[in-house]
Order: sequence, then C-alpha cells, then structure tokens
Amino acid sequence: MSKKPSKTVPRAASKASSRKLPIAATKRPAAPFEHDTADRIARSLEAIAAHLSAASPKPSVADSLGSADAFVWHPNGRLAPVPRVSRVDLGLLKGIEQVRDILIENTERFADGLPANNALLWGARGMGKSSLVKAAHASINVNRKPAERLKLIEIHREDIESLPALMDLLRASYATSNRRHLLARDMIENERSTAINPGEAVEEKVSLSDRFGLWLGFHRCSQDEYLAMVNGYCGHFGIKLDEAELEREALEWSTTRGARSGRVAWQFTQELAGRLGVKLAGK
Repeated sequence: MSKKPSKTVPRAASKASSRKLPIAATKRPAAPFEHDTADRIARSLEAIAAHLSAASPKPSVADSLGSADAFVWHPNGRLAPVPRVSRVDLGLLKGIEQVRDILIENTERFADGLPANNALLWGARGMGKSSLVKAAHASINVNRKPAERLKLIEIHREDIESLPALMDLLRASYATSNRRHLLARDMIENERSTAINPGEAVEEKVSLSDRFGLWLGFHRCSQDEYLAMVNGYCGHFGIKLDEAELEREALEWSTTRGARSGRVAWQFTQELAGRLGVKLAGK
C-alpha cells in the first residue's frame, strides 16, 4: 500500500496565521449603578449646601435698617441698602409748595411718634410726586440722630404681591405708593378688562384711596410756574444764559414735549447744561 503524502502549509500562509490580529479598542459602557452613584452624590452635595445656607446667620431687620436710610425691597425677604439716593433739593421743587408743606408737616409728626395719616400722592405725571417724597425724607432726616431717622423703602411694581411680607417685617411702618402700582396690570391697562368689571374697578379704587387719610393732588403747572422751575434749576447749578433767550428756549422745549411740568423743566436744564458745558454737581 502506498503512503498518503502529508499536507504542507505554504510558508506565506503559515507566517500570516502566526501573527496576532489587532483587537479593536471598545469603550466599556458605564454600568447603571455608576450613574446612580453620581446622581446620589450630586443630590447629597446640594442638600448639604442648602442646610449650610439655612444654618448661616441672617441679619435681622433691625440690623438691615441700621445700615442705610434708603432700601430696595426684594421679594425673597432682603432689604438692599441704597448708599446714595438720586434726589432733588427740596428748595428746587416749584409749583407744589402747598402740598410740600402738608406732606412735610405730616411726616415730621410721624417721625416724632405723633399721630399721622398715610399719604396718597396723585395727579399729573412729572409734577414731582416721587421727587417730593425723596426730598422730604432727606429734609426730615438731616438733623436727626441715627436711631431716629426715617427709612425710605422702594418696592418694584412687579413685587407688589410681596408687600404684605414687607409690612409684616416692618410692622409699624409708614408707606406710600402710586395707586396704579397696587392694582392688577390688566386692570391698569384697560379699565374694561375681563379680569374685573367696571363697577368693581371703581369700588376697588375707592376702597384703596379710603385707606389714605391725606390726599395730595399734583396738577399741571402754568407757564409762569414752569419758567420758575427752569430759572430755579439754572440759578442753583450756575447756568448762565440771557433771560429772554432762556425763556424762549425753555418754552420751545416744552412745546416740543407737549407738556409743562417739573420733569420737563429738569430735562431742559440737563440739555442746556450739557450744551453749555456745565456739570450738574450733586445730580
């Protein structure tokens, strides 16, 4: 019998089969429990931070009020001090002398611990309602000891809903605000809003205004009062211009604005001062 020849592997094939084939690098997917662990760590850190924040001492209302004379209220319960209030000197507010004297007398009684009324300032735009409040506040505080000084707090219109929280903190506080800032926005924009019928709108206004024992109206000023405001500003800030030219330009400015008011007089004064290169010190 003949012997079967043995099978042989070609040299090239043999060498090829002996090489190691490259292994593709693959990223091992993270196990589900690793994601859970990371989430638990993140939640734990957030909880620790929340506890530390809650445990940290918070300044009392008394401490906050002692840091300044004016503040801005934030609905999270914080009173942010205002180091410098932008205000007009009381003597520069022309055409509102009667309401000025009434408000100051009433506010001084309050500051002295005597009976005083809540005050409602209403009327024409730009006639000095906010300016009078800030000027009266500064005038009453000027000669008072720190513990006896009145505090002025501003609350933004969008934060009016948090007003009860502020009043809870302040308790026996004196507060003023515009009526339109205390009513719903849709009622402000349109008294026939579907949110409240016209009859209820009138009742709401009357109910709110009845809470103020002192009503101070600000009416549109005459031409003479407007010019007196302009002359008062120019004299205070040292703006020099021929009297006839000043009057002509001031009246022309009010005509282009379509109104005469303290605000328009102040805006004209700023325009004139800028044009003449005069700095409004104390602005």
